[in-house]
Amino acid sequence: MIIAYLNGSAHHLVLSVIIQLSLAFGLAGLFWPDKFMPVFDVLMFPWAASYRTVRGHSIAAIALSVLLFFVLSSNH
Repeated sequence: MIIAYLNGSAHHLVLSVIIQLSLAFGLAGLFWPDKFMPVFDVLMFPWAASYRTVRGHSIAAIALSVLLFFVLSSNH
């Protein structure tokens, strides 16, 4: 059942949504790190969040969206 779901066009739609969300949050973290600091304070509870942490995670999210875009474009 899962294999049949992944072979369909719904897989491309889900992957496209993931790519868009990853790119949006990555760019938002780079442009407005002040807005993401409270989120990272909650997610990284024992450690304090810094601008360096937010920037690193934003760059990683953009890299993930690029990688997923190449995966999506190679599967057609």
